[in-house]
Amino acid sequence: MMSCQQATRLISESQDRPLSLSEKMALKVHVMMCAGCKNFSLQLPFISQAMRAFAKGKNEDAEDTH
Repeated sequence: MMSCQQATRLISESQDRPLSLSEKMALKVHVMMCAGCKNFSLQLPFISQAMRAFAKGKNEDAEDTH
């Protein structure tokens, strides 16, 4: 069985690359049984979007001061 550490790594990597079929299947089984990893997988897209928006805002602030 996949550990939570492995699952969260794959969940994070899935934001940047397509997972292999075996990775997807193992992750799906783990997430079905682990509420913490399920919550992480549901929250990560929001967190990523918020961080991109924050970084974009910071870049615009930096340009305004120069």
